[in-house]
Amino acid sequence: MAAGKAQIVEDIADAVEGLTKRQAAEAFEAVVTSVRRHLQSEGTVKVTGLGSFSISERASRKGRNPATGATITIKASKSVRFKAGKELKEAVNKKSRKR
Repeated sequence: MAAGKAQIVEDIADAVEGLTKRQAAEAFEAVVTSVRRHLQSEGTVKVTGLGSFSISERASRKGRNPATGATITIKASKSVRFKAGKELKEAVNKKSRKR
């Protein structure tokens, strides 16, 4: 099962002595807000040991409405991409080999 926000907050609180779950949740929210803000303004966020987040722009394109089969235009949009860093890749591959 995937770890969610609550599990990550609990892990942070357990890892830092004297930090309450509420403080850990506030810290987690601050990190997420900071990443979001920097992506909006700069387009790239690099976190050593974790990876990098970047904005990818998709051009408008033609598509089909699956219900009617009619051709529609799908608007241009931006999406966030994540590329895992070397340390994260190594950690994931090391863990999966122990199975």
